[in-house]
Amino acid sequence: MDLGLRGKKALVTGSSRGLGYATALLLAEEGASVAINGRDYARLAQAHEQIQQKTGAQIVALQGDVADAHIPTRLVEQTLAALGGLDILVTNSGGPKPGIFESLDDSDWMRAVDLCLMAHVRLIRAALPALKLSAVASILTITSISVKQPIGTLILSNSVRSATIGLTKSLALELGGQGIRVNSILPASTETERIIDLMKNRAETNGTSIEEEMAKQSRESSLGRIASPEEFAKAAVFLVSPAASYLTGVMLPVDGGSYKGTI
Repeated sequence: MDLGLRGKKALVTGSSRGLGYATALLLAEEGASVAINGRDYARLAQAHEQIQQKTGAQIVALQGDVADAHIPTRLVEQTLAALGGLDILVTNSGGPKPGIFESLDDSDWMRAVDLCLMAHVRLIRAALPALKLSAVASILTITSISVKQPIGTLILSNSVRSATIGLTKSLALELGGQGIRVNSILPASTETERIIDLMKNRAETNGTSIEEEMAKQSRESSLGRIASPEEFAKAAVFLVSPAASYLTGVMLPVDGGSYKGTI
């Protein structure tokens, strides 16, 4: 299937590693020009070089922490200057710190709000004027399966990411008449550095090992394993592509069947 991405212009935040990197790489492989973003310059430069060498696509590296209030607008402006337009916006950020309710203070909650809600709000707000000029505009927010099935010791993610789902669904309704599709992917555990950090935290809490916690997490999936970033990226790239032109307001779990609910 031709996804219709050749020549399209995309901004993927939080894309120097993990899910964002895999998504940016696959977009570039499909012929899109992609602006990537990360906080760490060395890691971002490495990601830029790797994607460009693998795909030959136009790749722009933009440093900045999307949790900082002034960064999202700057990233969009830099993307427009470099690519000359925008068709696809993928809003992705790192997850908030793990912990139980009593271990977290106001600063932890406010950081989580900036990282997992306001980063999406600010990026979308800044990108909307450019997206309105695109014939195939698409926004994808990356959230978590925790919005459907709360995850232990991740109360910040369980709480704040649910607000981003409300934002996503509301924008799908508001912007559909302008030809802008808005969807979200809800990943479960995926083979990234983030999952290693979370498993380490759980091991310390439970008095187990990282290996034991990884095995326990794998059993949560009906497939008996944790996803690869590439499996996530395939779903993400399809959802933002013109091939998914009648899909909007979708909250898609990419979780290997770990979510046990029926709706």
